Amino acid sequence: MSIAPPPTPPVAAPGYRARHTLPLRVEAARQLRRRRTLVIGGILAVLPFVLIAAFAIGGQPAGRDGRVTLMDTATASGVNFAVTCLFVSAGFLLVVPVALFCGDTVASEASWSSLRYLLAAPVPRGRLLVSKLTVALAFSAAAMVLLPLVALAAGTAAYGWGPLRIPTGGALDAGTATWRLAAAVAFVFASQLVTAGLAFWLSTVTDAPLGAVGGAMGLTIVGNVLDAVTALGHWRELLPAHWQFAWADLLQPHAEWGGVVKGVALSATYGVVLVALAFRHFRAKDVVS
Repeated sequence: MSIAPPPTPPVAAPGYRARHTLPLRVEAARQLRRRRTLVIGGILAVLPFVLIAAFAIGGQPAGRDGRVTLMDTATASGVNFAVTCLFVSAGFLLVVPVALFCGDTVASEASWSSLRYLLAAPVPRGRLLVSKLTVALAFSAAAMVLLPLVALAAGTAAYGWGPLRIPTGGALDAGTATWRLAAAVAFVFASQLVTAGLAFWLSTVTDAPLGAVGGAMGLTIVGNVLDAVTALGHWRELLPAHWQFAWADLLQPHAEWGGVVKGVALSATYGVVLVALAFRHFRAKDVVS
């Protein structure tokens, strides 16, 4: 009785290197040319000018019932205006590009029936996910920076360069306030890692990009609603939404970092777990599209 020899392992083509497949610059160029990237960038760049026009039409903001809010100080300086733009957009608008860029990664390739051809190139599955996620996070970070950067430039042109007027009293010099604003933007991006991880995981589960994007945004909205239920007590501290405006503590005369650290740690933990689930699911997924 003869025993068949074990199968010969496949030999890679000469010059093939798995780490050289789907370079980041190629994936970034592909995503940059997409219409949705240009639309999101345009909306974020135009928003500060819309607010400036609104203030010009409506007049100078005034406090209500003797209380001064962040919106009431928006026209005090360019830094105040940039902080106001970040405040009005951090809760929802800045969630959109994160959910879009991360939820449209793998699912869009599947919807175009090009995913199986990428894997047959061959691009290792792990390499494909790393490239897609890296570019998606980079574009998300760029979106986070674009809005306050344009707002700072437009606000300075409209209202002048000056100290940050704090609604609760006091002020920060413009240089210190600018660095604090940069730290606040970094926190806003870090706090959205849970949304990025959720959208990325959903993108590996479904072949419908809108399903992944909508699912991530829907669950983010649910988190905001649950955070408003004060009856949950300390359980709300387990919700990333509970810490989404902790960056405001950085814009006080004496910055408070406690809420910022807790928010970043919670969001990053959820994000890592969700990304791990995405890799685990996609490695065993039967790709047919």
